[in-house]
Amino acid sequence: MSYKNCQSCSMPLKKDPAGGGSNADGSKSTMYCSYCYEHGKFKQPDITAKEMQVFVKGKLKEMGFPGFLAYFFTMGIPKLERWKNKK
Repeated sequence: MSYKNCQSCSMPLKKDPAGGGSNADGSKSTMYCSYCYEHGKFKQPDITAKEMQVFVKGKLKEMGFPGFLAYFFTMGIPKLERWKNKK
């Protein structure tokens, strides 16, 4: 299955400069972006969904997105595959 957005941070995968994260075998991940996932491991393994929302909101604001849009774009993060079975 392939996804349009990273299943960790919700970034559109087509916007990823590396074209996606990398799996342990060196292949491209079709699930996670290169900012979240590298060599089959999460770059921030202990981050929570809530912390990821705060982190991504900050990045979006740095890029010039208004606060309400940053909030809107991060609302769905806890529903992504990475966070589904975690509290």
